[in-house]
Amino acid sequence: MTSPEKTELLVLPGVLTADQAAATVRGLLAVQREDGAIPWFRGHHLDPWDHTEAAMALDAAGEHTAAERAYDWLARHQNDDGSWYAAYADGDAADVTDHGRESNFVAYVAVGAWHHYLSTGDDAFLDRMWPTVYAAMEFVLRLQQPGGQIGWKREPDGTPVNDALLTGSSSIHHALRCALAIAEQREEPQPDWELAAGSLRHAIRRHPERFLDKDRYSMDWYYPVLGGALTGPEAQERIAASWDRFVVPGLGVRCVVPNPWVTGGESAELALALWAVGESDRALEILQSIQHLRDPESGLYWTGYVFEDEAIWPRELTAWTAGSVLLAVAALGGDDATCSVFDGKRLPTGFEPDCCDGSAAQ
Repeated sequence: MTSPEKTELLVLPGVLTADQAAATVRGLLAVQREDGAIPWFRGHHLDPWDHTEAAMALDAAGEHTAAERAYDWLARHQNDDGSWYAAYADGDAADVTDHGRESNFVAYVAVGAWHHYLSTGDDAFLDRMWPTVYAAMEFVLRLQQPGGQIGWKREPDGTPVNDALLTGSSSIHHALRCALAIAEQREEPQPDWELAAGSLRHAIRRHPERFLDKDRYSMDWYYPVLGGALTGPEAQERIAASWDRFVVPGLGVRCVVPNPWVTGGESAELALALWAVGESDRALEILQSIQHLRDPESGLYWTGYVFEDEAIWPRELTAWTAGSVLLAVAALGGDDATCSVFDGKRLPTGFEPDCCDGSAAQ
């Protein structure tokens, strides 16, 4: 059973006490199936990205065996082309409810695998997961477009959707760097991945027209920062430019403007992005502002809150929301593995010359 001692790095004033952190971790463990799958909540679907996010939170809490079971689930159920489907009913691999294969969902296994390795130092795990990570990244990069951006997904019949999402491509940029870190640790260089990462970063930084216009969504605002494509003053300027548009003081971050709906996942991810650019005080304020979403009974968090109606909506306590909160708290608390994954300081860099117009790996 999770104890407060195992979650000491998850204590943050105004956010989590040791007992509350332990309760949240127990809530996540209760959602996880015996086969390792972590659906949104019991009875809902699993998607590979949110499954991985929850597994990372378990590692941050010291629950390494449970996290490893989650990664083993991914390895066992990977499709022959390196992908996973977009949704599985209650985490049942035999009950696929969305046969699309989304590129950023597939790529995120690299972030989780690298985080688990940094959390445990388990070389055998990294060796075992390498074929899974390699196949996933190859699937994703087959969707890269000549301008560097990554196509959104493949339809159930295999047809590629070449339109690119800024949030998804930014997440893939993060995943590519983690995959390259794994390759470097294993002394198996992947120069094509390096070219792909540089081309993708260039597209994110310099060519917004290559992505679908989703400017209303807060994720498109902060994900280029969270995914490490924008850093330093460039990242700080982007955060400042839309702060008042998305942040609702005392309540959290809007999912989409102008809707009066703040969400826990977006708020926690913004906190992570703020921490990554050195704005820990504002990150803490954001995390403190969403504690109204915490369910004291389960330790989990409601997905969102409609502030005009003072209503919790939807009535869902999602594992991925709790996972994102725990990861943000872990970064602010100085957890080495979480910090290393999200601050980028131990991830490969330098793939994009400033003068480069970017050419994608084919």
